Amino acid sequence: MEAQGGNRPSCGTICLKYLLFLFNSLFWLAGGAVLGVGVWTLMEKSDYISLLNSSFYSASAYILIVSGVIVIATGIIGCCATLNEMRALLIVYLVLLICIFLLEIIAGVLAYITYQECFPFCYQLDDELRQNLKVTMQQKYQQPGEESVTLAVDKLQQEFKCCGSYNSSDWRDCAWIKKPDNKRLVPDSCCKSPGDLCGLRDHPSNIYKVEGGCIMKLEEFILSQLYILGAVGIGIAFLQLVGMMFTCCLYQNLKEDPY
Repeated sequence: MEAQGGNRPSCGTICLKYLLFLFNSLFWLAGGAVLGVGVWTLMEKSDYISLLNSSFYSASAYILIVSGVIVIATGIIGCCATLNEMRALLIVYLVLLICIFLLEIIAGVLAYITYQECFPFCYQLDDELRQNLKVTMQQKYQQPGEESVTLAVDKLQQEFKCCGSYNSSDWRDCAWIKKPDNKRLVPDSCCKSPGDLCGLRDHPSNIYKVEGGCIMKLEEFILSQLYILGAVGIGIAFLQLVGMMFTCCLYQNLKEDPY
């Protein structure tokens, strides 16, 4: 009976195993959320990102996807280490948690700094946004082989209720607007009630003329995404502190009580 009792795990070890398993469940959910946001950004907002002609913003979506996959994989390692009570795997799990923790803190701080427009390159990015979108609209809209750009611009103007990059006057220099056979002053997607040839009139009652340009709305959207990314990154990082503490305690218990 004493031999059998000596082979049983202590109450503290069992409690730590359940707590660490609960943490990994939350960690999985967090990883799945990050992965989902990345996939959603690529599927729903990739058209807008493509208008910027910049890999910086599309890369952020891929970073979210990769981060989500790493978090989920780390959670699986943590569960295996916890259920099988493997001290070596617990060390691997702890090292991965520390690495992800540091990366998320850095990413969260950089995202917050960029959101506050204090990062040294923020003005360069701002100019890049403005120039790329304006040039893309003026040179590629309704041009042969640029159907994806046309659809993206129409979707952007309708969803954000805007017209042009800075304002509706940007369309005056558009290659498509200048065509002799085109009588429109702005694309039909600028209209408050879109319809065929509704772009013949550019009065504020007909188009989004006083609501501001699309670039301002797009910047607000990107900055809000950066703010959310920073907040989520820092939040998950502090959640990992709890996981690190449970991992260290369980490792110490297994070391002192090798049943």
